[in-house]
Amino acid sequence: MALGNLASRVLVAVIAAPLLLLAFYQDSHIPTFFIVFGASLIAMWELFAMMLEDKRDRVASLGFGALTVAAFYWMHPMSLPARAPWALLGDSRHLVLAFAVLGPGLYYLFRFGDMNTVARRMAATTFGIVYAGLLLITAAELKRDIGGTEGGHMIVFVLVVVWLGDTGAYFAGRFLGKSKLYEAVSPKKTWAGAFGGLGGSLVGGLLMKAFFLDGLSWVDVVLLALPGAALAQMGDLAESLIKRSTGVKDSGAILPGHGGILDRIDAVLYFAPWVYLYTQARAFVDAF
Repeated sequence: MALGNLASRVLVAVIAAPLLLLAFYQDSHIPTFFIVFGASLIAMWELFAMMLEDKRDRVASLGFGALTVAAFYWMHPMSLPARAPWALLGDSRHLVLAFAVLGPGLYYLFRFGDMNTVARRMAATTFGIVYAGLLLITAAELKRDIGGTEGGHMIVFVLVVVWLGDTGAYFAGRFLGKSKLYEAVSPKKTWAGAFGGLGGSLVGGLLMKAFFLDGLSWVDVVLLALPGAALAQMGDLAESLIKRSTGVKDSGAILPGHGGILDRIDAVLYFAPWVYLYTQARAFVDAF
């Protein structure tokens, strides 16, 4: 890695980390929502730039994505006071999921453009909304549903597990890696890197438990970190597959030294939903 690239990475981290922590540890869930929502918009735009050639399709797709993600978050009963008009409907987010399909479907019905590519473009729009939008917003839901400092800890847990997994994979792959993991998708990844990533993620989870996560048992942390780390690595590979199939090296250049937002959150997209699902299931079991 060139010194300039390393310096850029450090500078981005020094600026971004305090801002993220400040948002995550507010009592209100709203600052966290706006951070995650903003990241999802950029990630969706980067994905649409790779998959949709017509800029009008990209803009329309981003609009549908923004509406879907915001509605999915705010139509949950825990997002707004009980006096909100739609609170009487309960958790009506299935309507939002329907919109993620119906909205793009109606757009392309009346602005189909090249008939030979309309099915692919329609599918790309809906996929992008779910992949780069709805999967990521589960990170903000962790803060909202758990609440307070503990909710902030859970988001940091997700980021630390992913970051130390990346770090473990990098060093294990560099010094021990010989056998390729999945050369057709990501030529540089090795089996040693994959196992190093699992180890790094587990260490990250255990450190978070030791210092911050009193609400989780050691068993919880292991069950979150190891399957989650495997999912995170598959998320990384899934984004590599998309970039490789579209001939793109980086999803964007918004973060100096890091590439695009999607390059930074590809593992989180697969890991955060697992953490959210596990914590919801654990809360349900604890209630009985």
